[in-house]
Amino acid sequence: MFRLKNIISIKDFEREDIEYILDEASKLEDIAKSKEISDELKGKLLGLMFFEPSTRTRLSFETAMKRLGGGCIGFDSSGSSSVSKGESIADTAKMFEGYSDALVIRHELEGVSKFISDIVDVPVINAGDGAGQHPTQTLLDLYTIKNEIGSIDNLKIALIGDLKFGRTVHSLSNALGLFNNIKIYLVSPPELRMPQEILLDLNKTNVEYVEVNSIEEILDDVDVLYVTRIQKERFVDIDDYIKIKGAYIINKNMLEGKELIVMHPLPRIDEISTDVDDTKFNKYFTQAANAVPVRMAILKTLIKNNPK
Repeated sequence: MFRLKNIISIKDFEREDIEYILDEASKLEDIAKSKEISDELKGKLLGLMFFEPSTRTRLSFETAMKRLGGGCIGFDSSGSSSVSKGESIADTAKMFEGYSDALVIRHELEGVSKFISDIVDVPVINAGDGAGQHPTQTLLDLYTIKNEIGSIDNLKIALIGDLKFGRTVHSLSNALGLFNNIKIYLVSPPELRMPQEILLDLNKTNVEYVEVNSIEEILDDVDVLYVTRIQKERFVDIDDYIKIKGAYIINKNMLEGKELIVMHPLPRIDEISTDVDDTKFNKYFTQAANAVPVRMAILKTLIKNNPK
């Protein structure tokens, strides 16, 4: 059985927990694609508390809940909640607890999801907290890798772009530490290197990692290019952003003759050229679609295991 009541950080997971969710997601594929209908969560409500803007994460959670026969309530920005009137996050969360069977939280500050999970009795899911963690994105990333490559073990993967502020690569790095014979190439500008605490976590595992400056030098040795955008909203000084914007751009010519896939948590700005979209390398739209069965598996598991 799945051990966790809440999904706050991928660091709370054991390998068995990840494999449980991935296996459950595979069983829900036909429902996710509307080939079958489910009432597994009929009568249940999911509370969506999105203090920070989101498109894919919010919509895929909403889709996942509705595919399982449940419903959703919530808001998609701080300005559309009573927080804008001065209400505390704690009071907002307690109110949502009374209305919902589980809560999904996105916030610009690290630690908010954990704080809320400590004061409510329904399952809490972290849908991204600042530059911290994005555990459900990692689960769908691993699901995509497993489906496309066949295994997560023995993986060679390049994490490219904003490794400093990119919560998706932080969570993914932590998760890969649970698997066997993993090699990670860390490709970023010097200003956006992977945080030391993530590297310290990797040092406690069997993961081999190396920091490199050039994408070209590792293209023949990787199974996955995991590309992230340079996040303008994380920079205090816009001039710092402009200096490194577009530091790494993947295009079709670079990939010709290679045996790899290209992933991206989206949104994409200019870091993957659109000429990659119609090639065999493109798995980022498949990756986005995989959010639905994976988040269905998460919602089904947490709500069924922790009835209100």
